[in-house]
Amino acid sequence: MHGSRPSPSLVAWANAWLTGHTGLDLAVDAVERTGPHLVGEVPLRAWLAGLRPGLRALRLALPAPGDPLGLTGPPEFNAAALETGEAAVALLEDTAVGLVPAEDRRGSSYTGTVWRVFPARLDAPDVPSVAEADRALTAAMHEVTEIMTTLDDINGERSAVLKALRDDTDSGLAPGYPARAHRVDAQAVRLGLIVGLAGRTAGGNLTAAQAAARAEALRLLDRAVRRAHVAAHGAVFEPAR
Repeated sequence: MHGSRPSPSLVAWANAWLTGHTGLDLAVDAVERTGPHLVGEVPLRAWLAGLRPGLRALRLALPAPGDPLGLTGPPEFNAAALETGEAAVALLEDTAVGLVPAEDRRGSSYTGTVWRVFPARLDAPDVPSVAEADRALTAAMHEVTEIMTTLDDINGERSAVLKALRDDTDSGLAPGYPARAHRVDAQAVRLGLIVGLAGRTAGGNLTAAQAAARAEALRLLDRAVRRAHVAAHGAVFEPAR
């Protein structure tokens, strides 16, 4: 789901740096593996270094219509994050900064990411723990088989997804995250493939009732996947169990 999204990568690697599990240069290199990042007009490395004295954590938001997952306002930031489908929230001592990514193209050869900066709130969002997200993903797995039976095998994509579900998948997390968080995030990546593929197919010759049931199963699966990613990316700060 989130392989092409910059917010999860920024959150994971910045938190690994903040908790002492990697250096700033390695963290920024990992985030910028597909191109440079600017926060406003400031290079990401300089922006993070400048905030370091008061920066406590980064938080991931993956909102969808009707589900402002990871967001606590204000409205301008929420609207921008919802339009993009993702955001990061930098938590400082007495304030928070919202970051919403956009593609940054300059000429024919430069492609990077620019982060729009918004005031944000420090309030804790309503997000699950890794354990809660793990249980929800397990429940969502029961929907996968039924969904797969309704998919057309476009260019062999169904076969590719079924193989991906059997394979080991790397999570999008960074050093320092608990093993359970890596496992939950990797499982969410696999299930996100189902959501993506199902969203591109018509589902065969379904009755109206079957199509409605399929759409509801996909909605619940998408919600579980997004919540798992958000929970996993915040797990580096969860108390050890």
